[in-house]
Amino acid sequence: MSELFQSVSYLNGVGAKTQQALADLGIVTIQDLLYYFPLRYEDLLLKSVAEAIDQEKIVLNGVVASNPVLRRFGYKKTLLVVRLLLDNETIPVSFFNQPWLQEKFIVGKQVLVYGRWNADKRSLTGMKALSTTNFSKESLDAVYPTNKKLHQKTLVKLIRQAVTKYSDQALEICDSDLRRKYHLLTETQIIQGMHFPQTLKQAQAARRSAKFRELYLYQLRLAYLKQQDQNSSIGVRENYNEEYVQQFVQQFGFELTQAQQRVLGEILQDMKSPQAMNRLLQGDVGSGKTAVAATAMFAAVTAGYQASLMAPTEILAQQHYLKLCPLFAQFQLTTVLLTSALTPAQRAQELSKIKSGRYNIIIGTQALFQTDVSYQRLGLVIIDEQHRFGVEQRRSLRQKGQSPDVLLMTATPIPRTLAITYYGEMDLSIIDELPAGRKRVETFWLRFNKMDQVQHFLKLQLQQQAQIFVIAPLISESEKMDLHNAEEIYQQLQQEFSQYRIALLHGQMGADQKDTVMQNFQDRQIDILVSTTVVEVGVDVPNASVMVIYNADRFGLSQLHQLRGRVGRGLRQSYCILLADPHNKTAIERLRIMTQTNDGFKLAQKDLQLRGFGDLFGNKQSGIPDFKVADPLADEPMLLTAHQEVQQLFASDPSLTHHLQLRTYLQSQQLDNLD
Repeated sequence: MSELFQSVSYLNGVGAKTQQALADLGIVTIQDLLYYFPLRYEDLLLKSVAEAIDQEKIVLNGVVASNPVLRRFGYKKTLLVVRLLLDNETIPVSFFNQPWLQEKFIVGKQVLVYGRWNADKRSLTGMKALSTTNFSKESLDAVYPTNKKLHQKTLVKLIRQAVTKYSDQALEICDSDLRRKYHLLTETQIIQGMHFPQTLKQAQAARRSAKFRELYLYQLRLAYLKQQDQNSSIGVRENYNEEYVQQFVQQFGFELTQAQQRVLGEILQDMKSPQAMNRLLQGDVGSGKTAVAATAMFAAVTAGYQASLMAPTEILAQQHYLKLCPLFAQFQLTTVLLTSALTPAQRAQELSKIKSGRYNIIIGTQALFQTDVSYQRLGLVIIDEQHRFGVEQRRSLRQKGQSPDVLLMTATPIPRTLAITYYGEMDLSIIDELPAGRKRVETFWLRFNKMDQVQHFLKLQLQQQAQIFVIAPLISESEKMDLHNAEEIYQQLQQEFSQYRIALLHGQMGADQKDTVMQNFQDRQIDILVSTTVVEVGVDVPNASVMVIYNADRFGLSQLHQLRGRVGRGLRQSYCILLADPHNKTAIERLRIMTQTNDGFKLAQKDLQLRGFGDLFGNKQSGIPDFKVADPLADEPMLLTAHQEVQQLFASDPSLTHHLQLRTYLQSQQLDNLD
């Protein structure tokens, strides 16, 4: 196996320039080269002129009838024309920008050329010249992603050399039982079948096995990483007071749903365990995650530890503080809010109290984990809405303090496929039930020519003391995008609704100013709040019952669902109005499905289908792996099977004691490439 991890420079023909060109493609070792699979195949159909169909890609077998003619024109542009004799007819073949082929065409020599047939001109636009050896009538030609520094032909030559010398050394990721169970090929068969298939059927079989291998290997890496963390991170054992916890829950004034009780049980069980908790809590908007989180924090304090809650924005951090502080105060717990609004002297004073243990609950933004923040005894860390953290970011977060228990929360519903792929190293708890009696937010999509109807409806709602969110995609006018902006809408509404109190909120405002606006809105001192998506996450205004979203076609389904979740949090019937004149089918489909369902999980699955994995979160920000062959969405059944098999493997052999080669292989992989 060690030879596979040699540099590609060990191959014949790889000098410094070629080595750098390969590195630019992500090919550093011989193993990288073996598993650098083609994007597609060109089906090399050998046909006679009589069989050829116009514009079809075919292979012609002929004899060079005359010396090739090379013409140069423009900047580094060439046209090479050669005439071939076949079936008693002379056929002109043209090659653009391939002057090096001139030496291949010798009068009287038999050649194979591949290109597109023009039936009217009785000519071929050539793409490549093929070797006459080892060519069959059903040959496939692999096409690889490459760059300007490395010619396709050079890459194929190096791959052929690597496959010939090293493919039999490839480690079997899937053992024989697994291969028999799912009819998979061996590693050597996968490599050879992917690079040099003799038939389309062989290529398809190799690709199927390569997909499973890739998904299985990724799941193996995540499971191994999780196992390493569990073995190395001896966490805090939080022996909480069950009686006090029950009393805390009773003060809510409502019964927890069965889903809330289930996930709370999972979290509390983790907290009592000596291993550090590493759990993701996901639940739709309004499913009651905050009640679960508050109970877990209270439990940590009864066990003698501090608990912290980190929110993505200061608005949300302050809201958590205002909501949770009274709950904890009834049990004489002390709570602090760390924000940028504190003066240096105030901050120093609060940090001193945190370090000495005078605060039980600490709430804030990412500033909670700055180097100057020290905790006396941190037992539980809860991170709200940090679904953009990648695997390595989450690992580094857990290394703060003395291996505290970590609970990530998100109101962004995540389809099972994405959860397995993206959060595979975490335990997963799902609140899949909404509290009884919660009313569905009625959602409507209207075009901008219906604005008069929208304004009439808003006036009726305002007369009934409703509060209204109005969301714009931009803060101010943009030369690049013809979209509505918050400042423009704010001015228009001030004219149209002059008797009502209207405010503006956006991300460029100062923290104090934003806090004041949100507080006034929550206190019902504002009737209409015009805002950007700064209110997307977590903002809780129970009396707000109407959400209007301008240019709704510019938002993804998950974001639209989050915005809609800002209303419907009180007793009155709530509404969401989507204003948009979409120009493509995908946008129309997004708006249509928004009006049909309030189920965040269904919307998330549809969003995944419409936008794909990378677009949904953005690969670099989210840590979504860059799969080369498999597509977790299209290959979902295969992903779920791979996940299940890996779980069973680690359940029966947690330390991979009986799979030493596999363990060695996983240890050799750079786990940080998961991000």
